[in-house]
Amino acid sequence: MLSFPAPSVYQASKCFATYGVMAHLDPKQPPVKGKPWATLTSLDFIHKADLIITQEAFDAAHAKLVKESPAPEYKRVVMSLHDILSGEFFIQYIKQGDIIMLSEGRRGIDNVFSIRNGTLTMYLDKEAYERAGLVGMPHGVKGKRGLKPRWIVTFDLTGPSMFPGKKGFDRLLYASKNALGTPVTWLFCNISTTTPVPDPLAPHFPTKYTSNPGVMQNVEVLMPKMNPAVESIASGDREEFECFSTELYEWLSLVRLQSPRIQPNGQIDPYLCRYQVPGDGRTSNICKISWQGFMSPAWARHTLVEIIAALPPKTWFSFSTTTLPKGMAGDNSEVAVFRPPGSPGEYLMWEIKAHE
Repeated sequence: MLSFPAPSVYQASKCFATYGVMAHLDPKQPPVKGKPWATLTSLDFIHKADLIITQEAFDAAHAKLVKESPAPEYKRVVMSLHDILSGEFFIQYIKQGDIIMLSEGRRGIDNVFSIRNGTLTMYLDKEAYERAGLVGMPHGVKGKRGLKPRWIVTFDLTGPSMFPGKKGFDRLLYASKNALGTPVTWLFCNISTTTPVPDPLAPHFPTKYTSNPGVMQNVEVLMPKMNPAVESIASGDREEFECFSTELYEWLSLVRLQSPRIQPNGQIDPYLCRYQVPGDGRTSNICKISWQGFMSPAWARHTLVEIIAALPPKTWFSFSTTTLPKGMAGDNSEVAVFRPPGSPGEYLMWEIKAHE
């Protein structure tokens, strides 16, 4: 018999559900530590974000998040790795600024580069890794036939040794020019509130994009149970909490997908779909505000702070963020934060971790 490696699509992602209480929120000093804030900032490159609210809360959310807050922006630019690590771009944007960048390609198949929190991460095939002559570690599935070995190399570009003239940095510069010097397309997002003048990115003729929010209003849906049983939380009933959180997350996911299965008149042959909204058949009108593009975890954290500050304290909402796929389609990480109705300080959070 032939031995084939298991396709990565069957390597299931992991889901963690957390029910907790938020500390006091001061919009002037947004929290960084603790859940759900630290969980949001642990994401890498956010591609999509969705806010689900009641129709009654739409005006307050729309005024704060759409009219008052600027839409997130990002740019697409063609640069070589050497362009990024040299000149004013390196000084202004990496040493003194705060940016995120992601190159084209699929991790595990192509050579992919990313910059986040001042750290350069390179996912290289064996040939590129050997030509670069840098020190890295094996990455991905090992010991299975049919899979080419991959390597991961990281550099903290904000470190004191990352300057021209330093041995380690000069080696990286040499590799970026001679072994990894092919220009590639990058997505670029400036997290800092200021832009250097003159802009070191301008000579590379970037294309600017704006993630204008999309709005969907007055959608009549069947409502599930939205508050967990207090007894199950107090007693630590894992099975009941798991059932509640799974059903609610499934319903919220169908809202994000605009599925007709959650609408009162959504009819389908049960042979094709047996899903039914759990609950007593109560209906309500909901809204959805969505952003799509290339966004930072800092933007997601700031947006969650604005959502909590804008909405009445007893109004429920769901804020979900999804990252760009790490390899094949569907290989995304996700964080979803839900505030139950009538529970100002409580939250339910789902953390979906894609397999590496």
